[in-house]
Amino acid sequence: MQTNNHQIKDYSAALEKKYGAVGTKTREQFDEEAWDFYTGQVLLDARKRSKITQEELARRINSNKSYISRIERGLVTPSVGVFYRIVNALGFRVDLVYNNA
Repeated sequence: MQTNNHQIKDYSAALEKKYGAVGTKTREQFDEEAWDFYTGQVLLDARKRSKITQEELARRINSNKSYISRIERGLVTPSVGVFYRIVNALGFRVDLVYNNA
């Protein structure tokens, strides 16, 4: 894993330099892949907290271990329905909170 050794002071500028301005095709692709990875990591953490194997989670949502693995690695984006089935199978819930910032 590459780190920046705390050299980057403005992450927005660094992302723009590497992937282009917000709204460009390259930046949108990067942002989408970043959200896929983040979603996978959230679900991986939730599964581990629940002490459930990928195989058991797959069984609970009527899927297969390979699909769960690909989601957790950010290679596949689950549909909203599958996301909620996974969350429910792990004993978690999703709350939508109004962000008035």
